[in-house]
Amino acid sequence: MTKMSKGFPKDFLWGGATAANQFEGGWNEGNKGISSADCCTRGSKDKIRVVTYMDKDNNLCEQRLFGMNVANYTEFGVYDGYDYPSHVASDFYHRYKEDIALLAEMGFKTFRMSINWTRIFPTGLEEKPNEEGLKFYDSLIDELIANDIEPVITINHFDTPLELTKKYGGWKNRKLIDFYLNYCNVIFNRYKGKVKYWMTFNEINMILHIPSFGGGLIFEEGENINQIKYQGAHHQLVASALATKLGHEIDPENKIGCMLAAGQIYPYTCNPEDILEAQARNRDNYFFIDVQARGKYPSYANRMFEEMGFNIEITEEEKKILAENTVDYVAFSYYSSRLRSADPVVMSQKLTGNAFKSLPNPYLKQSEWGWTIDPVGLRITMNELYDRYQKPLFIVENGLGAVDKVEEDGSINDDYRIEYLRKHIEQMKEGIKDGVELIGYTPWGCIDLVSASTGEMAKRYGFIYVDKYDDGSGDLSRIKKKSFDWYKQVIESNGERL
Repeated sequence: MTKMSKGFPKDFLWGGATAANQFEGGWNEGNKGISSADCCTRGSKDKIRVVTYMDKDNNLCEQRLFGMNVANYTEFGVYDGYDYPSHVASDFYHRYKEDIALLAEMGFKTFRMSINWTRIFPTGLEEKPNEEGLKFYDSLIDELIANDIEPVITINHFDTPLELTKKYGGWKNRKLIDFYLNYCNVIFNRYKGKVKYWMTFNEINMILHIPSFGGGLIFEEGENINQIKYQGAHHQLVASALATKLGHEIDPENKIGCMLAAGQIYPYTCNPEDILEAQARNRDNYFFIDVQARGKYPSYANRMFEEMGFNIEITEEEKKILAENTVDYVAFSYYSSRLRSADPVVMSQKLTGNAFKSLPNPYLKQSEWGWTIDPVGLRITMNELYDRYQKPLFIVENGLGAVDKVEEDGSINDDYRIEYLRKHIEQMKEGIKDGVELIGYTPWGCIDLVSASTGEMAKRYGFIYVDKYDDGSGDLSRIKKKSFDWYKQVIESNGERL
């Protein structure tokens, strides 16, 4: 019998995570094109983040980001009078050497980042890549390697080129598979031998919840919106499989993963109807990874599609592609668990913490932004995913968004963040003892960045404070928080000193 693991593996990848559209800035520099994320405005806890667009009558319009279903002839764009936080973000584009030095000081083994598709192919339509964009990532990746930090790269992190949305309606069109593969081919070849870990799409299941942000989708009048979402998801799944094939062909050492917005959904009561409801909602998320990790659509999908009244166009060749090109590992984000009831009266009490709606759990606390804090839920999620797929897992997002105060002496005492992360790391360790194979851990927003859900800087996640505020003020300087030294000792001790 195999001996039970006592703790984190020796080669465990401790690090942190960011995304280009929330962190990089430099939105119109270096011949970069416009992405869907560049059209998303700043919001707050009390103000809904919106996407700006022009309708068929040339009226300037806006619609809420989460749950957005925009009308026919929509033309996303950037317009005067709106505040678009991705345009400057944390200015990593100009400050990456300074930031990487700070990550190295913490002892980072890895850094999860994304390449902005529109920095490589400004419209997505070009045959040849933008060399200036490639040179930026050349320098960035070389800087990571020089500091003994393993790059982990998300290929598409909510930044579909805007031109592909305008011309094709985003991922609803099969043509995007070829554009995406052209992009993959360039970066796989460019960074062969330098980048080993890749993820094809960030939180691929979010195309159902934020279709414009997650897939650049627009809908024509009279279309079955849910069918378009799932058809777009299918195109992403095929693209992911083909990218996995391509990545392995270009460099057999490549490890290609998928990525899920995870978090276990609990039944509200032990009523069997509530248990069935929770199971169904969990399947909504597992659906994507079932295809990417198992190589075929799950059996429950047939009933789901039938009851939703649509038929997804899937060719026999595509089925073969999916079957032959499963991912090497399953990456996921985890922030909270959720609670569901089959009773619509009970569900009328639901709260909105993010794109996912949940009932309040009486056994758990919530963050300032209404996200349930559930460290044990991370262990549950780890076990559920590993039992289901039997593939290595990688926790690539986890963290606490909170308001941080700079004291008069310049210190930032974020004990609440330390406590949050400590409890989650403890449960990670328990999950490893349960037998889960875990590659690494990259807490979200290791350096403060723009919140995806609200578009604000006030909701901070990092070990490093960025002097930037939602009113536009701040000099973008970096300040170490108390959690900086704490996480440094966590890495030094390989998770033993918490």
